[in-house]
Amino acid sequence: MRELRALEPDFWRAPSAHNTQPWTLTYTGAEAEVGWDPSRALPVSDPTGRDLRLSMGAFVECCLIVCADAGLPVAFRPDPGPLRVGFLHAGSTPYRTPFTTADVRARGANRGEYHPGHLPEEVVAGLTGMRRLACRDLADLLHAADLRQFGDREVTRELRSWLRLTHRHRRYLLDGLSDRALALGKARALALRASLALYPALRRLGLPRVLAGASRGLLDYDGDVLVLVGAQEEELEAGRLLMRHWLTLSGLGYTTHPLSQIIDCEPTRAALAERLGVTDPRTLLHVARVGRPETPAPASARLRT
Repeated sequence: MRELRALEPDFWRAPSAHNTQPWTLTYTGAEAEVGWDPSRALPVSDPTGRDLRLSMGAFVECCLIVCADAGLPVAFRPDPGPLRVGFLHAGSTPYRTPFTTADVRARGANRGEYHPGHLPEEVVAGLTGMRRLACRDLADLLHAADLRQFGDREVTRELRSWLRLTHRHRRYLLDGLSDRALALGKARALALRASLALYPALRRLGLPRVLAGASRGLLDYDGDVLVLVGAQEEELEAGRLLMRHWLTLSGLGYTTHPLSQIIDCEPTRAALAERLGVTDPRTLLHVARVGRPETPAPASARLRT
């Protein structure tokens, strides 16, 4: 258990929606309970807990990879319970994985500009459960989803609580979405802060349309969006699979930018399912654009360093 505690900073490199880092590890004798902190969930924008369970799965996968790289024979036992997904415990051999702690540290999201270009067919073929669409084919759905998101008072309030748009924010180095993580310059970060501060007054004057318009050109280039399709009841395992996919892509020089708002919004989720030929929209589990970034993204803040 002491060795596990020492590895926690690398466990915490797992991805999570809004960089909330909801995971908890509670050490009990020879096991560590893997759970989450409800104050770090997103009950408004993630009411079904889909993103929460995906992030918990990614966290479990990170734990196993880092332990294996350290030579520790650690395994995971699913055991859902109140605020819990399962337990890390001693295994007979280290987890078998091609990834290392260095891979976990190198992976990250990038919300900046991407070079035009598509993923090779053989790369996409190796990403189990993924469907590919051209960026431009989803530009209309992204705009519609952003418009719905920024038009919702409660969703916008929840997002604002996780934004860190100035270095003076007391949690700038700990969690949330910083101006740097969002690839915002100083002027754009200041404008966004001012807009959100005045949201109640400006909402009826068209502020949601202005905020949504900021991403209108985000997918206006020759690139790829990947959609993970899978069983709704297996979201924890899907999160582990996503983590492996992101590490595979990272090792090839690609990075990702989550666009979960497309499947958080019911009309755009249904439209995306139709375009993919998917019968049940609820099986759309994750959406992200993927490509080679023009500039590296800074490492996102973490509670464990």
